[in-house]
Amino acid sequence: MKFFNKTIKLQTKGLFDFIDITDKVKDFIKESQIKNGLVNIQILHTSAGLIVNENEPLLINDFKENLEMFAPKTSNYQHDNFSKRTVNLCKNEFINGHSHCKAIRLLVNATLNLIEKEIQLGRWQRIFIVELDRPRKRKAQVQILGI
Repeated sequence: MKFFNKTIKLQTKGLFDFIDITDKVKDFIKESQIKNGLVNIQILHTSAGLIVNENEPLLINDFKENLEMFAPKTSNYQHDNFSKRTVNLCKNEFINGHSHCKAIRLLVNATLNLIEKEIQLGRWQRIFIVELDRPRKRKAQVQILGI
């Protein structure tokens, strides 16, 4: 059994930036030379997410509307009340409770099968990092386990 790891670094453009990383994952699979196993992709943030779905512009607009309806930016979030909040505060903290609430609807990781050097995705499936906050530097880790 072999393990290979890679960190994918991204710069997002802002709220609802859907970044298709499928080709980067496929390139890493080729580099690893693993024939059969599992590929795990994990986002390393709490205000961004991961999805496996179709890369179709109208559908992506539907996703954006759905996420905004679930956790509108204009709602009041306790996370944003800096007079009450006492943990996990950073210098120049941003108001982003909506981003975290949107993120709970998305994946933190996806594990996909690798068969004969091919990641097993359905006809239209693609792997996306989804920005749910402001423009930021983001990281996703890919780990391949197999033979």
